[in-house]
Amino acid sequence: MAARDPQGTGVPPVDDPSRGDAGTPPGFGTAAVHAGEPRRKSGNALTTPITQTATYTFADTQELRDHFEHRIEREEYGRYGNPTQRIAEHKLAALEGAQDCLLVSSGMAAVTTTLFAMLSRGAHVVVTDDSYRRTRQFLNQTLHRYGIECSTVPAGDYEAIAEAIRPNTRILISESPTNPYNRILDLERFAEIGRRHRVKTAIDATFATPYNQRPLAWGIDLVLHSATKFLGGHNDLMAGAVLGSADLVDGIRALQGVTGAVIDPFAAYLLIRGLKTLALRIERQNANAQTLAEFLEAHPKVRRVHYAGLPSHPEHAVARKQMRGFGGVVSFEIDGDLDAASRVVDACRIPRIAPSLGGVESLIEQPALMSFYELTTEERLQVGIKDNLIRYSVGIEDAADLVADLAHALGR
Repeated sequence: MAARDPQGTGVPPVDDPSRGDAGTPPGFGTAAVHAGEPRRKSGNALTTPITQTATYTFADTQELRDHFEHRIEREEYGRYGNPTQRIAEHKLAALEGAQDCLLVSSGMAAVTTTLFAMLSRGAHVVVTDDSYRRTRQFLNQTLHRYGIECSTVPAGDYEAIAEAIRPNTRILISESPTNPYNRILDLERFAEIGRRHRVKTAIDATFATPYNQRPLAWGIDLVLHSATKFLGGHNDLMAGAVLGSADLVDGIRALQGVTGAVIDPFAAYLLIRGLKTLALRIERQNANAQTLAEFLEAHPKVRRVHYAGLPSHPEHAVARKQMRGFGGVVSFEIDGDLDAASRVVDACRIPRIAPSLGGVESLIEQPALMSFYELTTEERLQVGIKDNLIRYSVGIEDAADLVADLAHALGR
């Protein structure tokens, strides 16, 4: 089992410039800036260069033989990797405390490529019911066509998770914190169920980021991220990440070379840039979200606030045990119906109405409209989405301004 070090940063490579003279692991902020990058870069550049090429040349046929017989490490073709991509992978692996990282073209590509690589006809998957909607759709609709079965169990019901495991179960997958209700999974308990039944475990940790939570340190086998969100941090790139042991990630990387769900060099460059400020951004977003959640919980027009940093949250104690901070997304239910929630959203002046989350700009949306518009109110309630629910992705603006803006919107 992995050592329990949820606040740590992992151990970067021996020659990593973020390592101190004594060989001790750096703090998270130092690792975010320096980990995974060589001290001396091509062209003596300070920033990691963008290697914008689709193919790579060989000096002679002997170099080609050396490459295929693994005597040298180098790139061959853009679908199999890129130097800028590799640096981003090394940096993210250091932050997550993982042996290896694979970057792909989107968060959903991370989910689908991982599941395709780990499953075959006749396999079975257990997923929790509060996991990302598209992940559950892929499991229950797409993979079902290929003879792969899926059982959906209530989030937080660990007995139900264990009871759902069959002899052909290959993976348990969940999300923590969840979207949009910020449910928190007890990672240690989830991992123990997987080990006891010899089933791999995977966690979508997009909402948390490795700054707030490191599932591998609690025994989870694979961590998935939509790097489009907090990791990139500026709403200007799309990428996904899969992290874990070298053996598991290698198997997924082999399939990526076939499916072609690759990240482009410029997106990898933007991700490196975003990761350098990850600690600063998440600290600010954690603080802003906590302030906003406390304001909302005390407001007479708000029925309920879903944020793990509040003592009223059902998994607050679990979150305090395994998280450094509680994230930058606050969901809340107001008094009223769908139209009343729309009036609150429309009255806000700082957050923009948009999907996605995790950037420096605050964003606001109604899940009933943004993600479940095609369903009726009754159908939405069946999947747990209320018409009066609002999701607020908190940015790095001044907390006082965000509170004043939301107070004005609720007052109207």
